[in-house]
Amino acid sequence: MSNWDHVRVFLAVARTGQFLSASRALSLDHATVARRIALLEEALGAQLVSRSTAGVSLTPAGETFLGAAEDMETAWLDAQAGLSQADRVVSGTVRIGAPEGFGGFFLAPRLGRLAERHPQLTIQLVPLQRTLSLSKREADLAIVIDPPKDGRLTVRKLTDYGLGFYAARTYLDRHGAPEDEPGLKRHLLVSSVMDLHYSEAQIYYQPAFDAGQRRLECASVSAQFEAVRAGVGVGILHNYAARDVADLVRILPAISIHRTYHLVAHVDTRRIARVDQAYRFVVEEVDGAAGLFR
Repeated sequence: MSNWDHVRVFLAVARTGQFLSASRALSLDHATVARRIALLEEALGAQLVSRSTAGVSLTPAGETFLGAAEDMETAWLDAQAGLSQADRVVSGTVRIGAPEGFGGFFLAPRLGRLAERHPQLTIQLVPLQRTLSLSKREADLAIVIDPPKDGRLTVRKLTDYGLGFYAARTYLDRHGAPEDEPGLKRHLLVSSVMDLHYSEAQIYYQPAFDAGQRRLECASVSAQFEAVRAGVGVGILHNYAARDVADLVRILPAISIHRTYHLVAHVDTRRIARVDQAYRFVVEEVDGAAGLFR
């Protein structure tokens, strides 16, 4: 058993704050995680973690060792990157964090091409419910609306995109279309849930949450989309997802919301072949669909 195995377990415990979560992340049993931490502490002659009913926290010695452990991880990743580039085999697992709209409506239908290109690659697409920590390896790549301001990260603008008000033809047949913004008060508005926003950029239309506005609030972007398409009410949808849906109609075209997607990667993992190939794939797909986002 190498010391790196123990260090890898320590990093997982430090990042998750729990032995159980670390064991799940590493596909090890709880006892093995505890044993490896104990062996690492014995080898270093210092207590690294403190256990409590709330979880696991780092001791001062653990905080000091964390920096060295991350340096070891970076060296290991650099070695992996060099070997991957040498034999050109793209394998392993790459995790992509994305907002639900981009991940579900745009990226998911296209990821099959990346899988076909690299049969030994496992691709994980995870919802970006908050800002995933790339430094803690919670994701290899992240598509974000608000780019991070610090950290050893690379940030690339992917594309601008727009959102607008839509309603189903069946809804408009029953209720008519609002003629102007004040007219929205007479309609049921399918919206997000304010309390669950992790970014101000997700608040696409502040008046939606005014007192007196009738609302159906859905935490899921796909649920909002399906509710509008089913004729439940009017709602704000991503133009690239809604524009070509036959039973949806753009209403109030004067109200247009604009946002930007950014692609973020950690500088240490960006060089790894599987991460690099996934990174290039996302850029390639977005660039190839430029007309969809206009």
